[in-house]
Amino acid sequence: MMTQTATTQAVMDIVRRSPGCDLEEIAHRCPGLTWNQVFLEVDRLSREGDVILKLQQRGHYSVKPCIRHS
Repeated sequence: MMTQTATTQAVMDIVRRSPGCDLEEIAHRCPGLTWNQVFLEVDRLSREGDVILKLQQRGHYSVKPCIRHS
């Protein structure tokens, strides 16, 4: 089982390498995590402003990193 830090890192690495990737693709590329764990992490990252979760079509979401301006 992965720690939250490891989960965050795994999800963010995928999102940074493949901006706009599908939520299902992230879950597929994280074999050590369940779909629910990936969803909860993406939801948390979205609420914190680290990623943007966008509905593409019914039941399909894309995820991309949020670009923050300093």
